[in-house]
Amino acid sequence: MSADRFDLIVIGAGPGGYVAAIRAAQHGLKVACVEKRATLGGTCLNVGCIPSKSLLHATHLYQQARGGHLARFGIRVPEVGLDLDAMRAEKDKAVAELTGGIQGLFVRNKVRHVHGTARLMGTGRVVVALVAGGEQVLEATDILIATGSDVTPLPGLVPDGDRIITSTGALELVSIPEHLVVLGAGFIGLEMGSIYKRLGSAVTVLEMADRIAPGLDAELAQAAQRLLSRQGLKIITETKLLSADKPAAGGLVLEVAPVAGGPSARIQADRLLLAAGRRPYTAGLGLEAVGITPDARGRIPVDHDFRTKVPGLWAIGDVVEGPMLAHKAEEEGIACADTIAGRTGFIDHALIPSVMYTEPEVASVGRSEEELKAAGVAYKVGKFPFAANSRAKANRETDGFVKLLAAREDGRVLGVHIIGAMAGTMIAQATQAMAFGANAEDIALTCHAHPTHAEALKEAAMAAFGKPIHL
Repeated sequence: MSADRFDLIVIGAGPGGYVAAIRAAQHGLKVACVEKRATLGGTCLNVGCIPSKSLLHATHLYQQARGGHLARFGIRVPEVGLDLDAMRAEKDKAVAELTGGIQGLFVRNKVRHVHGTARLMGTGRVVVALVAGGEQVLEATDILIATGSDVTPLPGLVPDGDRIITSTGALELVSIPEHLVVLGAGFIGLEMGSIYKRLGSAVTVLEMADRIAPGLDAELAQAAQRLLSRQGLKIITETKLLSADKPAAGGLVLEVAPVAGGPSARIQADRLLLAAGRRPYTAGLGLEAVGITPDARGRIPVDHDFRTKVPGLWAIGDVVEGPMLAHKAEEEGIACADTIAGRTGFIDHALIPSVMYTEPEVASVGRSEEELKAAGVAYKVGKFPFAANSRAKANRETDGFVKLLAAREDGRVLGVHIIGAMAGTMIAQATQAMAFGANAEDIALTCHAHPTHAEALKEAAMAAFGKPIHL
């Protein structure tokens, strides 16, 4: 079978893959990108980041109208209605616009889009089972694996799209369950739980750890848990799910028990949302054909430049070590494409921000207090509450705070943790400051526009050396 020849074949058109393909093409390489979905953008654009944020925004507006927030500003809404079809259609429209935009970028940058499922045939060769039928063989000097991740399967819990669902099913909003149980208090579980709570569901979140979002700075996680509980989410930590029965009459009967041991209890629910994590997606990729053995967590081993042990074979994103975040995959895609093109690729994995898009938002970058203590690093803390920030006060968005961790010796910023309105936007300034090696005084001496939420970061930096103005 004859083969089409390229400089680079990218397998997967998610945030890592499509960005890598475009970047490599910009460097003058002949690039093909293989994707099995009907649309580009991977999990993030199709059934992850984008549709979930659309629903978070829509339900936030609904909550503001229904809950009296608008009324306090003199905006009277006598009757608030809910049109799930329109809400879902707006979500789908945003997804279509963005995925279609990537298709346009491929055309503009001369990236060949191959619609099908790829399998490695050996060094430099890929066979694609085309969606349209038949197979196509591709050859390239370099092959980049960017196939992303999938929901981690749980023993005895098979999603049926009705009573037991994944985050993908939860995005469809066909109906609002009376009681939704969410398994897993990570970012996905808490965001989806927030959506349904705003729409009127009773929401119970089960988490095996002793707090939500175990990877967050502990103080930040505890504050988020308090605020989410105040909103009506029932969060049960240190608890495991033993079984999920489906009575013939409908609904679910869940049996749960303390992780440490003890008597079990039953919970009646309409739906169970599985949000207990994701795993690298490499099924059917043919890694064994090239001698690649994934690690214990299913990840493809790579070096700091994303090279596997097979010459010309690279991997990025959710299939390699590190947080499963779209922006992490994007940065790795750019760095890897630069390296493949003979340039110097760079990414600082210590400065990958994370954001939970609940209300309020939660964002972090750098090291937590727990990590600094464990490493024996001497540090100081600067904190500033949004209750003392003029813009937050004017907007009545006063929940939360900014916490800045600085090295005791020279004031260098080691971590920034924010819970509050605009946290996801504000974390970019902190990340950039840390990338340039800024210390707390550098941020404190930088003029911030007034009135803005970002002034809270300036004040936290001033507080790190004991001189906040508005506290």
